[in-house]
Amino acid sequence: MLTACARWRAAALPAPIFHYIDGAADDEVTARRNVAAFEDCDLVPNVLANVAEPDLSVTVLGQKLELPLFCSPTAIQRLFHHEGEAAVARAAARFGTMCGVSSLSTFALSEVAAASRGPKMFQFYFHKDRGLNQALLEQAKAAQFDVLALTVDTITGGNRERDLRTGFTSPPRLSWRSALSFALHPNWTLNYLLRRKFDLPALQAHVQEGTSIAISIGEYFSTMLDARMDWDDAARLREAWGRPFCLKGVMSAADARRAVALGADAIMLSNHGGRQLDGGRAPLDQLAEIVDAVGGQIEIILDGGIRRGTHVLKALAAGATACSGGRFYLYALGAAGQPGVEKTLANMQAEIRRGMQLMGVSRLSELQPSMLRWR
Repeated sequence: MLTACARWRAAALPAPIFHYIDGAADDEVTARRNVAAFEDCDLVPNVLANVAEPDLSVTVLGQKLELPLFCSPTAIQRLFHHEGEAAVARAAARFGTMCGVSSLSTFALSEVAAASRGPKMFQFYFHKDRGLNQALLEQAKAAQFDVLALTVDTITGGNRERDLRTGFTSPPRLSWRSALSFALHPNWTLNYLLRRKFDLPALQAHVQEGTSIAISIGEYFSTMLDARMDWDDAARLREAWGRPFCLKGVMSAADARRAVALGADAIMLSNHGGRQLDGGRAPLDQLAEIVDAVGGQIEIILDGGIRRGTHVLKALAAGATACSGGRFYLYALGAAGQPGVEKTLANMQAEIRRGMQLMGVSRLSELQPSMLRWR
């Protein structure tokens, strides 16, 4: 069932654009499981705990955030709203949290940096073109991004069947399937046609796919990214970056232990929103196993399925350092731009604060596994 914000976004966006972000791989089992996992976990509150002034702050990847939740990096945001990544960066900074920016960003990294002085994460896609990899690294350094996240679960594209049905590509390609939907959404269509040309600035000096050559995201992953990427490549990238570094897409205890050995500062438990391997576990379901394997040795960010402030509290009680997500703010971006993202972050802030008070905790560190029961 769509949330109210998702319904507004569906009304604001042409069908191929909406279904790109709402959809997932194959039967979309994992995408649904990411959210449903939180329903199988119950909170057990304490009382009489003097919770008049709860502290929502957390330190992760060297950044002190005023919220234990940040905006995960997501691609091609100017397709959802013409202010795209710049709008998300400004909204995140206003709430004292971090924004993630994809290699497939529709604003240059320097433009995002100019839009916001808040903490920023750059999501690194490891391409076959080593010159492009070096260029991405240099752009992120020049823009003074705080964190680099190497995405490790995209060595080939997931089978995103909704995209196949709607004909979604980047840039959008007009077809008989999509023409009517674009015509019925004139505000989006006029913004797309009359504002600055759609492009992927971080990539376009090296590849035309996604900017001048229409391609699906799954096809981009399958043809442009390097399936030979291994732990040695990750180690070299961490050393070349020289700043806080994490791996996004770790889901097994064995890989979590290897991330510790690598010297990564954090891992992001993520299945790419269920958009890659369908049938995989939800991050929340896998969290306890990861905490048992590496808890205390590396920061653990739970990424995926977050829709409520209580979801964040459950993840932190189970051992996560912080949480992140994409859809929760992208629905709002598509519905109302920066004000929409700010409204969503304000709702999350209020829910986390109220949830902490009702749980009887003043600091996030007081959340413990003993406060959870699993169905």
